[in-house]
Amino acid sequence: MTRQLMEEKVFKDPVHKYIYVQDETIWNLINTKEFQRLRRVRQLGTSFMTFHGAEHSRFSHSLGVYEVARRIISQFERNGYADWPKEERLLCLCSALLHDIGHGPFSHSVESVFGTDHEEWTCKLVLGDTEVNRVLTEADPELPKKVSDVICKSYGKEIVVGLISSQLDADRMDYLLRDAYYTGVHYGTFDLERILRVIRPHKGHIVVKESGMHAVEDYLMSRYQMYWQVYFHPVTRSSEIILRKVFERAKRLYEDKHEYQFLMGPLVGLLENKMTTEDYLMLDESYVQMTIMQWSKEKDGILSDLCSRFLNRRLFKYAAVDEIDGMLESELRQGMRACGIDPDYYLEIDYLTELPYDVYRAGNEEESLPIWLLDGKHELVEISRKSDIIRSIGGIHGGKHHIYFPAELLSHAEQCLSPALLRTLGLDG
Repeated sequence: MTRQLMEEKVFKDPVHKYIYVQDETIWNLINTKEFQRLRRVRQLGTSFMTFHGAEHSRFSHSLGVYEVARRIISQFERNGYADWPKEERLLCLCSALLHDIGHGPFSHSVESVFGTDHEEWTCKLVLGDTEVNRVLTEADPELPKKVSDVICKSYGKEIVVGLISSQLDADRMDYLLRDAYYTGVHYGTFDLERILRVIRPHKGHIVVKESGMHAVEDYLMSRYQMYWQVYFHPVTRSSEIILRKVFERAKRLYEDKHEYQFLMGPLVGLLENKMTTEDYLMLDESYVQMTIMQWSKEKDGILSDLCSRFLNRRLFKYAAVDEIDGMLESELRQGMRACGIDPDYYLEIDYLTELPYDVYRAGNEEESLPIWLLDGKHELVEISRKSDIIRSIGGIHGGKHHIYFPAELLSHAEQCLSPALLRTLGLDG
């Protein structure tokens, strides 16, 4: 049952100007401890080390995704589109608001080491013994399961899932604009108002009027630029790599029965891969940064050094190369060991790939939901069939390989590394 607030609540927002809350359920969800925790988790992880303004939280992003979804649905309802299932309104708004509730501190770096998954944690928080679950259940006993299904992309109505998770969804539309604003770049800007005007519900899909194709092209180009100029920035990658190495070393030491000077409850659960919901909710970025500060004083030289590097932004240098073969990597690792440097923790070869748009291929069930154009005959056409721009960027996968290493430790490594390797790393000058 949907109950309206007696008085509309309004959040002032730098991206959308205002965020409006009319539903009691949405307001109650915002005030749960699980959602409030997102104030203490940055949206862009370690990007603040590259772009000093990137301090915004997953709380503000989640509110933004809710607002974009609310505006889309309001447009559908205002225009009386018959293909919009009105009964799904609250489900869509709840799913938009809660889609990131399972993110942990520096989530992608932590997930890669410990095998956790923020979407799984989101579903645990939605379905478990939490304030979020109680709020949803009070509105409708079936709502927690429905929200979980939408977030896990198993809900039976594509039009609902597509609003939250597709190649043109409320999530991406907010984070591109928000991340561009807080990093101070212009790459992520696009005409959100125009896109919201040309989105339609049609036969179970979220579609775009053909006249709005150029606005979608602009959106996809913005996404392409943001990935290569912000999300995959090599300095950000360096800080992510060091953070990941911190946790890899911490995990190895724990497995080797290292006697930590500092190790609190939730960290034990993380290192043992046995985290309870209570433990997980205690982990935020303040907690992790405090832990790293304490670990910078640990007796283990590698853990201490990596933590100090992260705290004081003494990042790894990087060298960009077109190709890296196994022989080069092997020679580099052997050379570092000869210099007394452990390549497991001080060397990373990074190659990133990202498709700005996953061109639709019939039968490929693993791809994201495509962007459909609604032409003048009311027929659906996948957008890359109409757009040369989208077709061209849809084939761009990745950039160069990057070798990350501690330059100051290799500055006098002539006895360990060959002249060719020194040239590759840019250390021959």
